[in-house]
Amino acid sequence: MALIDQRRKPAALQPMWIDRVPAAWWAVILILLTMPAWANDFILFQVMGWTFILGIIALSLMFLAGYGGMVSLIQMSVAAMAGYMVAIFGTSGVSAISMGLPWWVYIPVAIVIAAIFGTIVGALAVRTEGIYTIMITLAIAAAFFYFTRQNYEIFNGYSGFNLVVPPQLFGVDWRQPMPFFYLSLGAAAICYAVVVYLSRAPFGLALQGVRDNPRRMAALGFNVTAHRVAAYTVASVIAAVGGILLVWQNAQISPGTAGIPAVIDVLVIAVVGGISRPIGPFIGALIYVLLRTFSPDVLTAFGLSSERFKLLIGIGFLAVVFFSPDGVLGLWERWRARRRKARDPLRGGGK
Repeated sequence: MALIDQRRKPAALQPMWIDRVPAAWWAVILILLTMPAWANDFILFQVMGWTFILGIIALSLMFLAGYGGMVSLIQMSVAAMAGYMVAIFGTSGVSAISMGLPWWVYIPVAIVIAAIFGTIVGALAVRTEGIYTIMITLAIAAAFFYFTRQNYEIFNGYSGFNLVVPPQLFGVDWRQPMPFFYLSLGAAAICYAVVVYLSRAPFGLALQGVRDNPRRMAALGFNVTAHRVAAYTVASVIAAVGGILLVWQNAQISPGTAGIPAVIDVLVIAVVGGISRPIGPFIGALIYVLLRTFSPDVLTAFGLSSERFKLLIGIGFLAVVFFSPDGVLGLWERWRARRRKARDPLRGGGK
């Protein structure tokens, strides 16, 4: 009995997972939770809300590229598909098309249809590799854009849908700045937690094995194609969540939501933030939103055209890719490594 107690004691003394969370993380969590107390409505709704939404959509790309080795340009189209389904099955200003179903029906239906769409695209894309995967997903994204633009019976063509707002639950208007901030923050936290969990689960570990050496994984008995297609399904569900929040924030959706510029923006966000860790897309989204929101005013102050803000985004993207292929997160990790090395200089042999 004493031997059993001695064996159990070290495990009991091990720190809980909550004790292993860095202090910086707790500071970020505290800032986010208390942000409505000191930030204005524009920051809450437009800046942070948009950051969380784009971060979620880019997170779906990070899951595919970082853990599966598959660069997909279809994620914004999947998000737009979910947004369209919310407008079609829910309520909007186009009452001739919208069905007006309750939220507990149209939200799951929108996610399922978007996931099916993304899975079908994934089943086609996994048959290719490298640049061909990028090209086939880009081609399907372009086809989706033109189809929604030309179809008026289902997608209402060029005009799309307006007055698409979230349902009022518990007497709360979720499109108000503070409720929407917490709604998007909660969705981002859940999606982040799901990706972190899957990366450590058997499926995620197998997916990373498929990324590194598909032939060896196939020889070990793993179905490489099935794992890749399943990764597209998971990524599509995450992108669908971002798409629903996006249509609620804008209160409208149109073909431009899934246009080629928007498709490329998701790729830029994921690469700038870093695709090695799930937090990278949210860092990239914050940088993108800040540049997109405030750079026109800065350019105007210097007497330049505000339309040149995309040039700044492009220059920033090139700089990050040139100096750090791992994105801003890679720069941060290398800086920490140098600082740690400076504090703890290498010692010679022996102890």
